[in-house]
Order: sequence, then C-alpha cells, then structure tokens
Amino acid sequence: MLIAVSQMDSLIQELERSYAEAQERMSDPAIFADHHQAADAGRRLKELEGPHKLAQEWRSTSEDLVAAREDAELRGMVPELERRLEELEDELKLALVQRDPNDEKDVIVEIRKGTGGDEAAIWAGDLFRMLTRYSESRGFKWEVLGSNPSESGGYNDVTFAIKGEGAYSIFKWEGGTHRVQRVPVTESQGRIHTSTATVAVMPEAEEVEVEIDPNDLKIDVYRSTGPGGQSVNTTDSAVRITHLPTGLVVAMQDEKSQLQNKTKALRVLRARLLELERERQEEELSEARRSQIGRGERAEKIRTYNYPDNRVTDHRVNLTIKRLDRIVEGDLDEFTEALAAEERRQALERAAA
Repeated sequence: MLIAVSQMDSLIQELERSYAEAQERMSDPAIFADHHQAADAGRRLKELEGPHKLAQEWRSTSEDLVAAREDAELRGMVPELERRLEELEDELKLALVQRDPNDEKDVIVEIRKGTGGDEAAIWAGDLFRMLTRYSESRGFKWEVLGSNPSESGGYNDVTFAIKGEGAYSIFKWEGGTHRVQRVPVTESQGRIHTSTATVAVMPEAEEVEVEIDPNDLKIDVYRSTGPGGQSVNTTDSAVRITHLPTGLVVAMQDEKSQLQNKTKALRVLRARLLELERERQEEELSEARRSQIGRGERAEKIRTYNYPDNRVTDHRVNLTIKRLDRIVEGDLDEFTEALAAEERRQALERAAA
C-alpha cells in the first residue's frame, strides 16, 4: 500500500535535513580534533547515504507518476511506476529503521567446548573449521588470537578475529550454543551422543570506542604451556590481563613475544567490554522491542546438527536443511539469509506499529 504523499514527503524532508546536517558536520575541521567524534560523524554520514539515494529516486519516480497520470500517451506506465513507488517506500522504511551500529565492524569470535567431554572439544574444533571456511567463502580474512587445544583433538577454547566490511552483520547469527548429535570416534558401541559448544561473537572495538585506563589492569606474565601442562616456551611470554572494574580476564599465550600476546589480549578485552555495554543497553529495551530471533546468549541453543540424518535445524527461524555435510564445511548462506530476512521483517513490523 502506498503511503500518503504528504506523509512520505515529510519523512523525506526529515531525511534530507539529517543528511545535510551530517555532511556539514563532516566538513567542520574542528571535529577532527576528536577521533571519537570524527569516527561517529563518518559512520552517521555513511548510514544516511543509502536512504538518501532511495529518497532521491522516490522523488523522481513520484514526479514521473504524476506526469504519466496527466499524459494520455504515458498512462500505460502508471501501473509500473506505482509498483516501483511502493517498492521504494518499503525500502525507505526499512533503511530508516535504526540499524545495529556494529553491523559493519570486524568481529572477534570465541568458541568453547560445552557439555560432552572430549567429544565437545572435538566439536568445538569442527565449529572453528566451519566458521573460518565460511569467512573465506565470503571473502573475509581471519587470524587466530589464542587457543587452548585439547589432547583428544579440537579445542577446549579458541579465539579468532574475522576482518572484512560487514563481518558482524553476517557472523552475529552464529552466537549461541551449537548442539551436535552423532557417534563420537571414541564410542565403541556405536551410540549417538549429544554434545555442545558455545560461540560468542563480538564486534571488534576500536581504541577510540573503548578507552581502557592502564590503572584498571592487572597484568601477569607466565610461561606458556600446551595440552596436558607441558611447557612449550622457555620464557615468560604468556600474558593474563584482569580488568579490575569488571573482573574480566583474558589470557593469551600463542605468540612467542610477550608484547604480541599482550596486544592480542587487549583486543579481546576491548571487544568484551564493548559487548558488556551492548548487553547493558539491550537490557534497557522493553520486551516488545527485543528481537524474537534470539540475542545470541551463550546458554541459548540456536542450532542442532544431526549427523545420522544429515540435517541441521536452526531453532530461531525453525529452518531445517538436509545438507549437514556441506554446512559443516562452511556453507551457511541459507541460514544467514533466513535470519537476516526475519530481522528485516520484524524491523518493518516495529516501524509500522
């Protein structure tokens, strides 16, 4: 249904005013004295560029529609122009819904084994492979920040970064508990076991976004160890950082250099602090505004991988795909698209309310 022209005009005028203000702010030399303000202004202008282009096309299409209705030779174009105008209105409404400001960021991912003993650690390793393969298929780059391999294979926990524009908008759907049902390689009776691993996906914070007071940090150095406790380094290169105000602890030992481990630990700490603030802000939202897809809590079961039936079910959108063999190799696009579509549907519902 087409929105009343006066209502749409008012919406577009407000958008054009905001866009002009954002341009003016970006052209103010004084803003670049503050890195945080400059980054914020740049993000705001980028957010408005897409809606502004849609608004310009809406004005042009609206004028064409008026002309077509008044000209007998052009009246045949009226149905097509009306359809396009309606599409543009839907696109504009969706574009003007407040987006997650973290969507364009790089991400830091933490995978930890859950219930299931050795099999859970192996499953954590499988999820690591799945997500890194998926990042490669999307053209992103990834790097391991820290890991704690399990003697039986896989990982007790592994932390890695994924870099690329829009990485968070794609990988945020992977946050939560991933449950697997299969016969472990260690199972001699052929019985199916259920194991879990948790995935936390955090937008990577820039230094200007999360300022850490050095006085708030307790930094310990120690000798790094491998699975089973054996020493893998003869120097005290491992680093453990405790953020005293929150009690958050990050430990890194993969690099041989103490400085490199400290740098990686601070990257993870900033991401965790940003995630804490995001969770605090989300708690302030009313129940009606909270996403029904799921908030990616670590305790929330988001997906089940059933090996005997070669199927994967995402419980947030009730989508089952019988291609588990391809999915665990990183073919996750169908889930990503379904979850993103549900997010858009809910955003339009809220906008219309």
